[in-house]
Amino acid sequence: MGVHTRSTWSNWIWFAGTILIITGFFTVIEGIVALFRNEYYIVGSNGLLVFDMTAWGWIHLIVGACAIVVGLALFTGAAWARVVAVILVSFNAISQLAFLAAYPIWTTIIIALDVLVIWAVVVHGEVVQDEETRIDEQR
Repeated sequence: MGVHTRSTWSNWIWFAGTILIITGFFTVIEGIVALFRNEYYIVGSNGLLVFDMTAWGWIHLIVGACAIVVGLALFTGAAWARVVAVILVSFNAISQLAFLAAYPIWTTIIIALDVLVIWAVVVHGEVVQDEETRIDEQR
């Protein structure tokens, strides 16, 4: 039995999983706020891109909860988790555009984190699975 150290590239997947969990919590919070204080997101005469805040709140609540679960699954190196992570953060990045008028800096930060998660998962996703296979073969 040898000592196993993760490569720098697999650390990107751990980073992506961690960021996905954190942004999942933020998305859940946005959903809860939209459900219970829907006037919180109303912005001037422009308004937001969203029409029904209750539906928007439920969507964010569900997507955020899924993101948390998928973020945890990324730590295992599961291929399905990588695919679902890309889909979820893509949806999250697009949905954040609805809040651009209200919170331009926050929205930009979340979109940048979403893009970074997509990059880490797409470019370095195979590394975690390869390392797990090597560990199993060494046992």
